[in-house]
Formats: sequence, C-alpha cells, structure tokens
Amino acid sequence: MSEIILMSDARVAAVPVEENGEPLVDVRAHLRVDDRKHEDSGGAEVHLRQGVLDRLLRAQALLPDGLRLLFVEGYRPPALQRHYFETYADALRAAHPDWSADRIRSAASRYVSPPEIAPHSAGAAVDLTLTDADGRELDLGTAMNANPEESDGACYTGAGNITEEAKANRAVLGQALSAAGLVNYPTEWWHWSYGDRYWALQTGAPAAVYGAKELDAA
Repeated sequence: MSEIILMSDARVAAVPVEENGEPLVDVRAHLRVDDRKHEDSGGAEVHLRQGVLDRLLRAQALLPDGLRLLFVEGYRPPALQRHYFETYADALRAAHPDWSADRIRSAASRYVSPPEIAPHSAGAAVDLTLTDADGRELDLGTAMNANPEESDGACYTGAGNITEEAKANRAVLGQALSAAGLVNYPTEWWHWSYGDRYWALQTGAPAAVYGAKELDAA
C-alpha cells in the first residue's frame, strides 16, 4: 500500500493557496442530496465551489447505468469544522491519556481535518456515496462517517476487511470520481475533493485554488 499522507502532515499545510474567488453554489438542483447532515450546518452543507460541482456531474455521467451519486455534505463552516475536530481530539485524548499532542492531532486528522487546512471549509470537498436508480444506498463497506475505531479501519478506502461487493462498489465510485479530477482522502472512502491543498499535494499542482471561505461571502 502506498504511503497515506494525513491532513495533519506539514506537507499539506505548506501548499500555498491562490484563491480564485469561485462562488459557492447550491447543488440541490443538480444532484441527489441526502439531509443527514442538515441539522449540524443548517443548510450550508448543500453548497460547493462551482468547479467541484462541475466535476461531480462529470463523474455521475461516467457511472454505470442505474447508479447515481448521493451527496451528503459539501461546504462546512470553519467554526463547525473546528468543533468537529476538537470533539474528536478530546475523545482520543480521553481514550489515550499517554499520547502526545502531536499524536492526538495526527490521529484526529485521520477522520476530521485540522480546521486551518480543511477542504470542507473551502467548499472543495464532498462526502458522498452511491445509490441505485430507486435511491437505495449501495454497500460501501461501512456507514458513511464511521471513524477508524468503530469500523476497525474499514473506513479506509483500501481496507481489506470488507466484502467483495463493497470493494467493487468503492472501485466504481473511485473510478468515476478520479476520472473527473477529484482525489480521495484514503482514510475515508466517502471523502473526495478538488482544488484544495490536499488535492494540490496529491496531483502536483503548484497551489490550491480554493481556501477557507464563509458562506455569506459567496
């Protein structure tokens, strides 16, 4: 397995941002949207940068007949991102009181990005899965947003401890999204992004084109 670069890695933070000013747009007229994250962000989650939405539509067109993307969460306000990160870090700290601050930060970043570089807060990342033509979710091996502890690592995109059906479905999802120009965060099979620092590092782009953004500035 190739090296997994975590969001907490200094190489991610070192990527410069050359913000292109692209707006955050509502995806609901374009994609099948699930509302499981609506209560947390009050509707902010249905927004993405236009360029990310364009690529998701391209990916959806590449899926086998009868399959659709199911959009769950896109944009995440910086304050909410910080809350998610600190809550998970606190849980890890309670479970592992002997861990150093750096180890806590690194472990937390497997599941929630540090707020200062978070792709979701740039409107650059999307959490999504697959459904059939009737809207039923396919088996992707774990529940979306299952953390590494509760899933025994099965949330990792390349995990071996899932069924062959789930592996095949992950491959279908990954092939379409990769072909459309998005990159996966390999500790979360559902998390894909374009234009953020992590994307830039993984693709060799000289800079990210999207930085943290407030929705009301769109």
